[in-house]
Amino acid sequence: MGLPGALVARLEALSGARVVGVVRLRGGDVNRAVAVELDDGRSLFVKWRRDAAPGEFASEAAGLAWLRVDRGLPLPEVRGYGDPEDGEGAPGFLALEFVQPGRVTLSERELGSGLARIHLAGAAAHCAPAPGASRDWWWIGRLRLPLPAPGATPPSWSVAYAEHRLRPLLGIAENRSLTAGCRHAVEGVCERIGELAGPEEPPSRLHGDLWTGNIQVGHNGRPWLIDPAASGGHREVDLAMLELFGTPGPGFFDAYRDVAGLDRDYPKRRALWQIMPLLVHAALFGGGYGVAAERAARAYL
Repeated sequence: MGLPGALVARLEALSGARVVGVVRLRGGDVNRAVAVELDDGRSLFVKWRRDAAPGEFASEAAGLAWLRVDRGLPLPEVRGYGDPEDGEGAPGFLALEFVQPGRVTLSERELGSGLARIHLAGAAAHCAPAPGASRDWWWIGRLRLPLPAPGATPPSWSVAYAEHRLRPLLGIAENRSLTAGCRHAVEGVCERIGELAGPEEPPSRLHGDLWTGNIQVGHNGRPWLIDPAASGGHREVDLAMLELFGTPGPGFFDAYRDVAGLDRDYPKRRALWQIMPLLVHAALFGGGYGVAAERAARAYL
């Protein structure tokens, strides 16, 4: 059936229905992903991994709930989750409602206005996790980065970006194709981040892993957000990541500005915020991502 028997048992227990079909889905560089058909006619999207860390999928589930705001963008409902330690040998998993993909063009204006409303919903602090998520770690992919200590003075975004994003990622990725030149360039950016980061803004509510592959088009053309790494932060980070592997059309930015405005100097900082996802990719996949991160960092030195 393509799923461990212990996971099938857990899915049947939480759904109250029998699993009658499993279809492997494309993608899934970090987790395995399947569509699960139940005997009562419902379908689930299930992602799973045997080496998932305790709390990892619970944190993603909390982020999905947190990002669901009035007049924002739809996100799949959580049907259940579990750590690898739970149950009789079941891997860690997250079960969601299955979003039927569409064959129509994405509404870029709806994506822009909906994302702006999520950002404006705000967060308690920069790097603050979603309510119910881990208070110690921020997960992106299978990587985990330390959060500011509970009770500590909330950092400015520039400090948070350097100390809780870039420097930890350098430590994680140092054995995955990062050259001494890349480390030097990113450290240089961290030293200058106060003058590079632009004007401070209140913390926004971020998706956190907003590349084009994490935007799904529903059957009616509505954009759905999936696979978040939600936290508080600077909203330009979401926008910059969205432009890293593909560029949304002008309708997206027009709609975003209509709702939330956007500093005119954002394009000058775009590559600054792209250093983080490039280091994430360098840590996960190696290849040329370290070179790309170095190139982005050197533009600010």
